[in-house]
Amino acid sequence: MKKALIYTLSGTLLSFIFNYFFTESAEIWLELFYAFSFGAAWGVAYFLDSATFSLPQKLLISFGIMILLVMFGSIFFGLEKSIPAIFKFSMVFVGYYLLASFKGSKSLRN
Repeated sequence: MKKALIYTLSGTLLSFIFNYFFTESAEIWLELFYAFSFGAAWGVAYFLDSATFSLPQKLLISFGIMILLVMFGSIFFGLEKSIPAIFKFSMVFVGYYLLASFKGSKSLRN
């Protein structure tokens, strides 16, 4: 759990710094929200990358987090602006498991 939080915080920080310095954005809080969705995807994917979670559990947990991201984003930024957070989350989450699928252990932890 500790490493998952480190992945979340470092992914959020790196994504925010990259977007802040290399893209033009008017809303700093929205960029921070997008960065958090990116970091949360790395942290959740790392946390769920164990044999204790079945595939349906992994999918339900990730879907639940996407719902929370939409709800939170809709409340503070509107539905239109919260949708890219889901895209970032799902692309990173799927990318993590795509990379893991190429390993013999089917896990990036090993």
